[in-house]
Amino acid sequence: MAPIPTPPAEPKDSPEGYVGLDAAAAERLARQRGWSTVRSLPPGAIITMEYRVGRLNFEVRDGRVARAWKG
Repeated sequence: MAPIPTPPAEPKDSPEGYVGLDAAAAERLARQRGWSTVRSLPPGAIITMEYRVGRLNFEVRDGRVARAWKG
């Protein structure tokens, strides 16, 4: 039986720190801090609920991050 892979560690970064930032600047900053995937979503977007290690999600309103969460 093959060993279960160990996922990489997530960046030691708080999603709340991105709220209020310009969406493009927030995405650049998140990538610099080590997030492998950054996804910007409009308010009310329908998304899947699977958790992905290393992914940071932004809800963007009027070009600014209104909400941010891991997974």
